[in-house]
Amino acid sequence: MAELIIALDFPHAEQALFMARTVHGEADWVKIGLELFTAAGPRVVTDMKELGLKVFLDLKFHDIPNTVRGAVRSAANLGVDMLTLHASGGRAMLEAAREASLTSRQSPLLFAVTVLTSMSAEDTALLGRNDVPGLVRDLARASGQAGLDGVVCSALEAKLVKEDSRGKLACLTPGIRLAASPDGAGADDQKRVADPAFAVTQGSDYLVVGRPITGAQDPAAAIRAFQRAMAEAGPAKGKPEDGAWNG
Repeated sequence: MAELIIALDFPHAEQALFMARTVHGEADWVKIGLELFTAAGPRVVTDMKELGLKVFLDLKFHDIPNTVRGAVRSAANLGVDMLTLHASGGRAMLEAAREASLTSRQSPLLFAVTVLTSMSAEDTALLGRNDVPGLVRDLARASGQAGLDGVVCSALEAKLVKEDSRGKLACLTPGIRLAASPDGAGADDQKRVADPAFAVTQGSDYLVVGRPITGAQDPAAAIRAFQRAMAEAGPAKGKPEDGAWNG
């Protein structure tokens, strides 16, 4: 069964903690991103762990290998359960992150960001690629070969990643909307979006949802609505096997 991650995209720790307490018992995972971490610092991670929540630290590390190695080690020491880095950082950077994770007391799951769900083919054309699925596939391949646990991609590419990695890479999918269609309708700043059922049937293992839950009048009820949609879709196709993909 795919898992739901609640994105705590707030500018202040007090707001994030209030929402975390509100949804506690409804979902196991919360996401701490750039805005919240920059405002509140590492303490907010500790606060979430003390509530018994699993923490996805979404800072998208992208730097020289030694710097990323140190950042992953520091995140692991905070007790985070999952973190992100950019697949475009290259093989050496990805392998440095994996080494740091494996040698830390707590080894967080490492997910490489392929193409942000806010980007379209028009955006990636500036990088010399207007084939978004092909670019996602190539970056996912490099991530698997470096020993990472999974990749961040839209639901539109999850099936491709699963098939290309023979099910050994997990897929984490943002841009999830209950009323959204795969063509991107009603997606605010997201362009490649999908509804929960579509994401699960395509092979998404983790679904990240922020404003549709945290901005709802009843966040707990909104969580249950997403979870029902995920459950009705059935188990994700091609769940990752034990061990990293090595091509």
